Amino acid sequence: MAHLGSRRGRVLALPAGLALTASLGFLPSGAASAAELSDAPAAATVAATGEKLSYVVNVEGGRWTAASVKKAIAAAGGEVVIAYDQIGVIVVHSQNPAFAQTIRKARGVVSAGATRTAPLSAQNDNSVGEATQALSATEAAAAAARATDEQDALEPLQWDLPAIKADKAHKKTLGSSRVTVGVIDTGVDDTHPDLAPNFDAKASANCVSGKPDTTPGSWRPNPGESDHGTHVAGTIAAAKNGIGITGVAPGVKVSGIKVSTPDGFFYTEAVVCGFVWAAEHGVDITNNSYYTDPWMFACKTDEDQKALIEAVTRATRYAEKKGTVNVAAAGNSKFDLAADEILDNSSPNDTTPGDRVIDPSVCLDYPAQLPGVVTVSATGAKDLKASYSNYGLGVIDIAAPGGDRTEYQTPDAPAVNGRILSTTVNGGYNYKAGTSMASPHAAGVLALLKSTHPYASPAALKALLYAQADERSCTNPYDIEGDGKIDAVCEGGTQKNGFYGAGLVDALDAVRKW
Repeated sequence: MAHLGSRRGRVLALPAGLALTASLGFLPSGAASAAELSDAPAAATVAATGEKLSYVVNVEGGRWTAASVKKAIAAAGGEVVIAYDQIGVIVVHSQNPAFAQTIRKARGVVSAGATRTAPLSAQNDNSVGEATQALSATEAAAAAARATDEQDALEPLQWDLPAIKADKAHKKTLGSSRVTVGVIDTGVDDTHPDLAPNFDAKASANCVSGKPDTTPGSWRPNPGESDHGTHVAGTIAAAKNGIGITGVAPGVKVSGIKVSTPDGFFYTEAVVCGFVWAAEHGVDITNNSYYTDPWMFACKTDEDQKALIEAVTRATRYAEKKGTVNVAAAGNSKFDLAADEILDNSSPNDTTPGDRVIDPSVCLDYPAQLPGVVTVSATGAKDLKASYSNYGLGVIDIAAPGGDRTEYQTPDAPAVNGRILSTTVNGGYNYKAGTSMASPHAAGVLALLKSTHPYASPAALKALLYAQADERSCTNPYDIEGDGKIDAVCEGGTQKNGFYGAGLVDALDAVRKW
């Protein structure tokens, strides 16, 4: 996947070499009237000589408030790109270096901040990591020869399906075409023969600018852009059609909601757009295999970063209120997200990162650490926490196959690679590993649950997901590299622990009507 080996690419998948890549109070019910609001004080001449940046402005509840704030935005030298009045988030562009400080003084503004540290015209980072491991023709031919009449041609290489009993679940149901999973990611190539039968174009859009673009095909990755979202989509819903691979829920619909720039950045305005789009277009589950740039951990103690967390939190809550379950990857940095402190040396990743020690209870990896979001850690072919996967008691909700180095966790035959095989652009297939690959397994199981329980609320679906998970005890001592050094320490009991949360997702239980 493009840029994964660099500091720029922040989707939560790992290359073949596995190089590592709180609740806030919103929207008060009593909205102030227009007469009670005043525009922010503005300088006689607004400076417009700075670099053009993108901002989110979070306002108090009520359209009257938003209308007044929009006037203040103009007075402060800002241009409204789009206003999500339903959640009180306004996306703004401005060249006024003091825009954020000025607009925060406006009546009705809760918080405001720049969504990036680089200007909108940031130069491309053309460094490319070894993002994938290709499926060889020999492997493909051997798999096809071993496939049974009930299997797609490459399914024998998918050790991840029997790991969560998806192969057994498919004998009962493939899932309902009335269920849609939205892949909020780098785009989805819906022309792939394994994805085309299940693709939901009406629920797809390009949200990169912060404003949805529904031009047909706008949701696809452009040539040279990452295939990450296409790989994720295949894991969720690749059709069971006799060719290629099989998804966890091969009978459900999948949509592409593109939120990644050509350089691989997932900025706040795009992520907000993605969740709101999903909420309002019938998406039942969203999969989020990324963290929101440019901060690996955004801190509530920083005025800009606090605003970014708040904007995305409002969007995820809105989606859940509309009936959507949001699932997110836990991250690939081997971090204990329940630790007292973590060294983040990769932020901000769109300009010049520096070392900073953060408290992960105050500085959040979002959307993964937001309230209500299902946070997924990764396991390998031997059912152990993947070497790269973040973990943390009270943070990880559930585990799912994300793959690992084959030498660390070797799958049983006929599978030959410890990573996850799925779809790529131009009709192909390749292997990837990461919590990016784990999250869509959980999203797929939730899609099966939604198919089985079509009227279940998001809270009920999450409760079923956790209750049905196959419990996994802590695997201490954890020396995944086999060099005599402890690589991580798991805390907690069998029913809930820092490595596996409530356990490994169970697709077979998801299709049973109890």
